[in-house]
Amino acid sequence: MEDLTIEITEEMAGERIDKAVSSIDEDWSRSQIANWVKDGAVKVNGVTVKPNYKVRMDDIIIVSPPLLEELDVIPEDLNLEIVYEDADVLVVNKPRGMVVHPAPGHAGGTLVNGLMFHCTDLSGINGVARPGIVHRIDKDTSGLLMVAKNDMAHTSLVDQLVKKTVTRKYMALVHGHIPHDKGTIDAPIGRDVKDRQKMAVIDKGKHAITHFRVLERFGNYTLVECRLETGRTHQIRVHMKYIGFPLVGDPKYGPKKTMDIGGQALHAEVIGFNHPRTGEYLEFSAEAPEEFSELLESLREKD
Repeated sequence: MEDLTIEITEEMAGERIDKAVSSIDEDWSRSQIANWVKDGAVKVNGVTVKPNYKVRMDDIIIVSPPLLEELDVIPEDLNLEIVYEDADVLVVNKPRGMVVHPAPGHAGGTLVNGLMFHCTDLSGINGVARPGIVHRIDKDTSGLLMVAKNDMAHTSLVDQLVKKTVTRKYMALVHGHIPHDKGTIDAPIGRDVKDRQKMAVIDKGKHAITHFRVLERFGNYTLVECRLETGRTHQIRVHMKYIGFPLVGDPKYGPKKTMDIGGQALHAEVIGFNHPRTGEYLEFSAEAPEEFSELLESLREKD
């Protein structure tokens, strides 16, 4: 894993170093960062500090994650649902609650552990901890992911993501009654200046566009299809909250009074891309998981 350089901003100043660093990458827990600080793997302005060090504006932090954590990835038989596979790519339907790749705090049971059991020919561009991983979806988001089985395929799929030619459609249940049938949210996304563990729409954020259309309305809830034009962290969750319709069950961006369904009601339903070798356009779909379908059925009965 490459070193990560962090420059402390005014908003982060005064935070403990473990909190400041863990807010940059959600895969790193505060306890893990604290251990790295103790071991000298985290330096501030070129020198080691104690775990209770409070960062200052303009501090330069360099994080050097221990290599051993990346190397210890064990194949596991997780009975993955492989939707499509050939010599170059595969498409997998990730269940809700599964983390995509190993990280401190969840070294096993991840999609990568399952992929390594399923096949040994995976792209190595993202390192040994993230073989084949081209893009991610959140732990509590279910649905389709494309995986590269060699570096040629990986490069092609990433290029398609950059050029915005990959089709990515999500099904989302949101709070509120959306009055219009479709719309586009064009709003930049970056770290929330008030809470570094969240993303938010901010002026200096990265370009982000989400297209949505209403599929069904249930009183105070609306089922929508969201199509990503860009792929920012938590993009759908942030954008829907921004326009006043946060996702049902979302523990990070939803309202305090929401359904306790173990995470956001979000499913990556459709993925489409040009095959890296043949150029043929391929598109796949996956039905929402049973608990999502049951939730929708219960809302239909009440409506």
